[in-house]
Amino acid sequence: MKKIAFIGAGKMAEALISKLEAKIIVSDIKKSRLNYLQKKHKVKIAKNNQTAFEFADIVVLAVKPHNLDDVVAGLTLPNKKGKLIISIAAGIELAYLQKMLPGFAIVRAMPNNPCLIGMGITALAKGKLVSAKQFKLVQKIFKAVGEVVVIPEKWMHAVTGLSGSGPAFIYLMIEALVMGGISEGLPKPLALKLALHTVLGSAATIIQTGKSPQELTKMVASPGGTTIEGLKVLKKHKHAKAIAKAVGAAAKKSRKLSRNK
Repeated sequence: MKKIAFIGAGKMAEALISKLEAKIIVSDIKKSRLNYLQKKHKVKIAKNNQTAFEFADIVVLAVKPHNLDDVVAGLTLPNKKGKLIISIAAGIELAYLQKMLPGFAIVRAMPNNPCLIGMGITALAKGKLVSAKQFKLVQKIFKAVGEVVVIPEKWMHAVTGLSGSGPAFIYLMIEALVMGGISEGLPKPLALKLALHTVLGSAATIIQTGKSPQELTKMVASPGGTTIEGLKVLKKHKHAKAIAKAVGAAAKKSRKLSRNK
């Protein structure tokens, strides 16, 4: 692995840092965060963003979308030959990144929260200047924290709404399952354990059996049984439509971030 700079030292940057065997340098406005990463992961701390940018063969822009303009505007762009840029800023399209960083090879990435434990999934879309060798290296970086899918960029907003924002929707569902268990008399620790393993096992069942969610729902929901009664309530409250609309709302926000650029 080559020299990698992380501009932005948040949780996603740390998830990647913790799994990569490379010479790593990090910059961030929060000195306490930098000190923490230096102590825990033995990374090099950059004096500023410019130092980090110049140090690395690969630069990961791990900043919030609304901060990206100021970060890039503050850089004096050095010789661009061979340098690769990876952006994980939600919503910011390759065309805009290429305009801000002319001549650089750029990859747009959308990792998700489970990357923090190495069980995430990251969607990648590559810019026109990215070589096959460079793109293979980017895939290797993100495979360190989970699965990787390569997509056309036109799908990136939808991916942001589904897998990028989706973990929060799942966490909310888990919270609701726990609340339901508690309301029926279960102690909270037991309700949480049951809910967690129910969600984990359900996802694993789809993966391992290859059956669709619809097929497996029918297997669980025996006619006249308990599950049918619960499904009736979910249908009444348009649970499935609400989740689909949540994905759409998150995707819409991703597009709005792009248009604002």
